[in-house]
Amino acid sequence: MGIFETLILILDSTVRLAIPLMFAALAGLYSERSGIFDIGLEGKMLAAAFAGAAAAAVYGNAWIGLLFAIIVSTFLALVHGFASITHRGNQIVSGVAINFIAAGTTIILGQAWFRQGGRTPALMAEGSRFTAIELPFAEAVRDVPVLGPIYSELISGHSILVYLAFAAVPFTWWVLFRTRFGLRLRAVGENPGAVDTAGISVTWLRYRAVMCTGVLCGFAGAYLAVAQNAGFVKDMTAGKGFIALAALIFAKWKPVPVMFACLLFGFLDAVAIRFAGIDIGLFEVPPQFMQSLPYILTVVLLAGFIGKAVPPKAGGQPYVKER
Repeated sequence: MGIFETLILILDSTVRLAIPLMFAALAGLYSERSGIFDIGLEGKMLAAAFAGAAAAAVYGNAWIGLLFAIIVSTFLALVHGFASITHRGNQIVSGVAINFIAAGTTIILGQAWFRQGGRTPALMAEGSRFTAIELPFAEAVRDVPVLGPIYSELISGHSILVYLAFAAVPFTWWVLFRTRFGLRLRAVGENPGAVDTAGISVTWLRYRAVMCTGVLCGFAGAYLAVAQNAGFVKDMTAGKGFIALAALIFAKWKPVPVMFACLLFGFLDAVAIRFAGIDIGLFEVPPQFMQSLPYILTVVLLAGFIGKAVPPKAGGQPYVKER
């Protein structure tokens, strides 16, 4: 296989692997821009993956699976909001609790309902998964040099959720920087007292932000279980929620840089999968090293290459209305 073909395959894998990170990072963007830190992205993704796969297996419909994934994820997001907004609890503790609850509950319910060791049944029936979509003329231009493989392999052939993820990036930018809701959302993350003085409910704004987080985490979980894979398996998120959080910090809480950061982490993961156990002549690179490479480089990038990342000023601080 030539270098160009190998590169196309790696980039194709990059896109597929970056999608759950992109959904989750954009989810965290809404929450953290409003001043609510959320390290429970991992738990919401995991719960959404289980709910989506379970519903798709029972009803045989991927869209119903997506709906259930969004409902469960949004419920957990509201739990986080209730703890950290209404009761002014510690946002980090609340997020950690959601991660633990999701990790344990998905296994217990999976075993109780399906008796497959915490898994859900494989989604093999037609319509129970989001399958690849072939864009117009993809087959006709497949043999055209350079542009053909790029269009037919890299751009075409993904599920609907992949295209929705990329569409969510400019949509999020427009919401945050071109709408009244986005202006107020960013303001409440910087100075909630000023927003309250203007007669706008800080509590309601932050609740809407965490609801947006729940919806996007639902998309991320559904993609993992109902599009990328054919069902749910134990701990299938494998730290993707934390990598998405790292991508969010790396991108300094901006939508378009978030997309590129997620693509970077997806590329590292794709390279690790592609070259696991490769023999470079003198010795064989251990597959464990290649598998750990994305996580190692995540730490390296965050530690030394992003400069000063300044979060929203009111982030992590519960707001107490002045009397």
